[in-house]
Amino acid sequence: MKTFLTSAALALVLAGPVAAECYADYKAKRDEPLKLIYGVAQVSDGNCSPGAAEGELTPRLAADGWTLLTVLSTFGPEGLEERKASAGEHFLRY
Repeated sequence: MKTFLTSAALALVLAGPVAAECYADYKAKRDEPLKLIYGVAQVSDGNCSPGAAEGELTPRLAADGWTLLTVLSTFGPEGLEERKASAGEHFLRY
């Protein structure tokens, strides 16, 4: 039993921390002429709520002339594939 516990502990140490991934889907706009987009972006794990993701995404989008309208949701990697086609060129762009 002691050998098993030692082996299990060693395996956990060698595996290292599991990297969680967080993504947000959002809507943004550009004026003159008006253009609306839907996109998906990766956000840091510490900002994995819609409100926190908004703070991270606002300056990223603004740097390219976009105004963030809303963060629709935050999700893990399991939600990426279903959103990829809808986001088009704005999939993981910002």
